[in-house]
Amino acid sequence: MEKYDSIIIGSGINGISAAIYLQQKGLNTVIYEGSSTAGGSTKTEALTLPGFKHDTGSAIHPMAYASPFFKTLPLEKFGLEWVFPEIPYAHPFLDGSALAAYADVEETASQLEIDKDSYLTLFSKITSNWEAISSDLLGPLTIPSHPFDFVRFGLKAIQSAEQLGEHYFENEKTRAFFYGAAAHSTLPMDVWASSSFGLVLSVMAHKYNWPFPKGGASSLVDALISYYESIGGKLILNHKVTDIKLLPQSHSFVFDLTPKQLLEIKNTALSSTYRDRLSNYNYGPGIFKVDWALDEPIPFTNEKCRKAGTIHIGYTPEEIKDSEALTHKGEISETPYMLIAQHTVFDKTRAPENKHTAWAYCHVPNGDTTDMTSVIEDQIEKAAPGFKKIILARSTKNTQQLEQFNPNIIGGDINGGKQDITQLFTRPVVKVSPYKTSNDQVYICSSSTPPGGGVHGMCGFNAAKKVYNDHFKK
Repeated sequence: MEKYDSIIIGSGINGISAAIYLQQKGLNTVIYEGSSTAGGSTKTEALTLPGFKHDTGSAIHPMAYASPFFKTLPLEKFGLEWVFPEIPYAHPFLDGSALAAYADVEETASQLEIDKDSYLTLFSKITSNWEAISSDLLGPLTIPSHPFDFVRFGLKAIQSAEQLGEHYFENEKTRAFFYGAAAHSTLPMDVWASSSFGLVLSVMAHKYNWPFPKGGASSLVDALISYYESIGGKLILNHKVTDIKLLPQSHSFVFDLTPKQLLEIKNTALSSTYRDRLSNYNYGPGIFKVDWALDEPIPFTNEKCRKAGTIHIGYTPEEIKDSEALTHKGEISETPYMLIAQHTVFDKTRAPENKHTAWAYCHVPNGDTTDMTSVIEDQIEKAAPGFKKIILARSTKNTQQLEQFNPNIIGGDINGGKQDITQLFTRPVVKVSPYKTSNDQVYICSSSTPPGGGVHGMCGFNAAKKVYNDHFKK
């Protein structure tokens, strides 16, 4: 049996990233994947009708495009093409108006009337300084390379979205617009650090747009795997790992799994103290997801929404706040905050000619299996009258079905664990190096490590750096 320098278990974006980094260093690596295809949640499948391509998991990828690690890889040479919507994201209101996050900060602020100057104050400098702080933000806590810029950002990011929104914005629509980005966190708007997601994702829109891979999210995975194999890496599919002793001999094992799953692997030789700490890891709310095959584009009343790749639904700031608060109480909102992605407006390769797809989800309590289809469609209908009439077919997934699709989505949690102030930089446990377990040979690289959820590969990159420095640098 072949011996390896490092075995990576799980081929999600972070597992692939870890494998690429170590393989680039001249090590002998292999990825073991339990599914028949690589990619974790980053997959494209025919979920509804023939010819319609749907992203089963993640759908819009600004963090992948902006990833400091992915920027160093020649993925375009391996087939990856990026699609840039005319408007990164938009937020409609019941009166038919909408606000758009344009790539230009000034253009975005010009819509906001009384809040124009406040928006510029909040976002102009962060956007221009982003590259100076992004690598520090997308890793474990350490001494930042640009401490003053980092601290200035951190003082805003540590606040709740509600606190920051009310401090900077007088107009309710502007606050709802900001909450629409902040609610990606799946946190209540009044808890510490919920503003961080609103800040980062708004900057992603202004600096990079919110692009996605042409042909589907799988195109990103295909490019990463093709590059990995081109430098000598190996991928083994349909091989679920349940016991380290059944794997080939290796100097290190890197798990792209969440804590609950890692605890189920036999013979990891984790200490009882570390196992206890992992067992106390907190998972966040789940999602209920719908994919549609459509006869035409979503008929949004407002033109800005028709030109946006992503739409946030939450018609007032109170509606978004109530929706996220109810979810954390274990209850269902009848007017939930939602995300919608409409790829085929900008990528014609995903549907038959003159037909379209749409993708959406809302937050629900972890493990909840309530069918939210009609609630979601009713919410969209308010901003796009006639939407229901153009539905040709739909596919839905509740929290349990999402976990069956990808076991890392525990109870429907797509972020690999709650991303509140207690688990933002200290996931999965409080440790100098969160990627290293109590066993010197065993590491964790999933989104349950810093910087958390999102398709950016930085959890895997950071974990792989630790593996290399611990075992191979000398």
